[in-house]
Amino acid sequence: MSFGPPEIFALMLLAFATFVGLGGDDIPKTILSICLGLVLAAVGFDEISGAPRLVFFEITGFMHGINFLVLAIGVYGIGEMLWTITSTRDEITMTDAQITVNRVLTAARNAAGAWRGTAVGSALGFFVGILPAAGATPGSLMAYGITKMTAKNPKQYGQGSINGVAAPEAANNSASTGAMLPMVTLGIPGSPTTAVLLGGMVIWGLQPGPRLFTDQPDFVWPLVGSFYISNLIALIVNLCFIPLFLWMLRMPFTILAPVIFTLSVVGGYAATQDMHDVWLMLIFGVGTFLLRILDYPLAPAVLAIVLGPIAEPTLRQSLLLSSGDPMIFLNRPIAGPITVIALILIFLPAIKLVWDRMKQRSA
Repeated sequence: MSFGPPEIFALMLLAFATFVGLGGDDIPKTILSICLGLVLAAVGFDEISGAPRLVFFEITGFMHGINFLVLAIGVYGIGEMLWTITSTRDEITMTDAQITVNRVLTAARNAAGAWRGTAVGSALGFFVGILPAAGATPGSLMAYGITKMTAKNPKQYGQGSINGVAAPEAANNSASTGAMLPMVTLGIPGSPTTAVLLGGMVIWGLQPGPRLFTDQPDFVWPLVGSFYISNLIALIVNLCFIPLFLWMLRMPFTILAPVIFTLSVVGGYAATQDMHDVWLMLIFGVGTFLLRILDYPLAPAVLAIVLGPIAEPTLRQSLLLSSGDPMIFLNRPIAGPITVIALILIFLPAIKLVWDRMKQRSA
């Protein structure tokens, strides 16, 4: 309940501070990627003033902003497909993976080495999931960035590091669980999914709130227990379907690429029922391909588009509360420490650069 606009913006600022970890060592390209994402996040109507912004060429389709699903399909579907087509010179071959009990147990023992990524992702994802409108996507990307920044060998990330896989997945799962906390205890949905669940509870005659635990214990505690059961069932289902996933990956890319393209276009249109978003998705795919050729990081741009619509309104609301005084982000007991940590992370590369130059001169 103590989380107001200043605290939420401070948390978003902390997420922006992880961009350096997501973007690698090329800080100028990372900053440019961030700016591009923030520009795309500002397209559409201003939430506070209601005025249209960045409606390119007066095309009315930009009035509703850029749908994140359209962006995700364009970047990670069409863009990756184009990159794979051009970057693959030889035919892709895969080892003949065999799923046995011994191999599953060996993988489970190896997963113990991902304890750090799992711990960071679980804690951060649960905390972000509690906040309304934050969601699992920012928590996953933040967990990956923070885990990479605090790793001893950050260059291993992006090359199959087990902590890099565990951190966002743990954050995604824990954020989904964390979003249930404000919904059950306060009646405030923490995500679109919990908003649907809230409507279902109301239809069943249940009133979410503090008294739900005392008035309806036969509903609440089985609901809590279902979280453990559902995760166990999901693990079993995924293990059983691994052979099917491997079979799909063995499909020749000359067949897989048209299938990916068709599903991307159909999925993009089905989500919004708007041909404008389909053309926009294709443009994002080509733009992503060009950025990959120029070696620009894509994760900071995607995260900026996700967090931009959350960070901008909370920043403006905070400044309205303080009559334009930015010290509101440092004076409040929760926002202050988060803001300080974020600023340290933002200026840490510059401090390291100055320190390294001073050591070179002294040597």
